[in-house]
Amino acid sequence: MAEQRLFHTIAEQLTKLIEQGVFPPGSRLPGERELAERFNVSRVTIREAEIALQAIGRIDIRTGAGVYVCEEQPVHPGALPDVSAFELTEARSLIEGEAAALAAKMISEATLAKLEGLIKEMASADEEVSTAADREFHSTIAHASGNGALVHTIKQLWRMREELPTVKRSYESVCDTDPNARAREHQEIFDALAAHDPDRARSAMRQHFLRLISAMLDVTEKQAMQEVRQRATESRERFLAASNL
Repeated sequence: MAEQRLFHTIAEQLTKLIEQGVFPPGSRLPGERELAERFNVSRVTIREAEIALQAIGRIDIRTGAGVYVCEEQPVHPGALPDVSAFELTEARSLIEGEAAALAAKMISEATLAKLEGLIKEMASADEEVSTAADREFHSTIAHASGNGALVHTIKQLWRMREELPTVKRSYESVCDTDPNARAREHQEIFDALAAHDPDRARSAMRQHFLRLISAMLDVTEKQAMQEVRQRATESRERFLAASNL
């Protein structure tokens, strides 16, 4: 049993080294003897750890050629999908809209009071405070739906919003473009919940995300136009420089 736990530990340590880039995809792992000395275990333990890693697609044991890190690594259970800000916002509109509709049926006065306070915090000039209040506002509505699956799903959607670099930049580029609209939209969501009106709550939540998508499209269009102008300017400068030769 101890030996079995030991080779699992070594497999986990090798996995961390692969994920950290110490042994990048396509590279050859050191030999059994070197790894045994590195981890202070027997070569048998190293061999068992490598067999376990090969079984899950981490490494490829090539007889007579050595052990290589697979070019494509298995997706970690907690890994986030590669999605665009538009895809994420569309998903949030659908899922959080239904969460708001469910919450409207049973939301308590205490929860409504909490949401009201969070709306005030979202008006803060401190971006971290405002974003944290925004996240808590949506999380509170998810919990008020009474559906654990929705709570988990919305938590993962927020992870994508904050941990995927391109998505985070997109949200940051639009969140402050129209602070009055943002405040008004959250107030409309709150008013619908306070009225215990599921249809109105769903609609208010979806309108909030539709406005975000529209703002993202505007920002994307402006960035594309800036890039075109920049390329045109560079081409003009090269042409003029060549003409003066």
